[in-house]
Amino acid sequence: MIKVKGIDHVGVAVKDGEDAATIYNLLGLGVEHTEEIPDGGIKVAMLPVGESSIELLEPTRADSTVARFLEKRGEGIHHLAVRVEDIQGAVSELLAAGVKMIDQVPRTGAHGTRVAFVHPAAAHGVLIELVERV
Repeated sequence: MIKVKGIDHVGVAVKDGEDAATIYNLLGLGVEHTEEIPDGGIKVAMLPVGESSIELLEPTRADSTVARFLEKRGEGIHHLAVRVEDIQGAVSELLAAGVKMIDQVPRTGAHGTRVAFVHPAAAHGVLIELVERV
């Protein structure tokens, strides 16, 4: 059985991460970490909120999935990330249950985490990211 440890973060697609962080700064939330993920064509900024975070996703390339998301839907919530204990086991279990996955094999995410995405078609329009902290 998949063991979910909690909400890891909520991903928010933005055109300009620095500008978007302004409102969160006013709310008392500061950017703890920024990182560019070249393979994904994005720059992420993490803003801790208790044991979870808000992740601002800014495209660095016009062909990135976040850039396409912004073109189609505009700025806003991009995905919900849940922290799991065993990501490989979770992916295997979901695939065995016939769940449509974007990633059939976990890959490296921000902060050296292991991640895999559940296709939004399998989750009523919500992109779900599975995250295992290593």
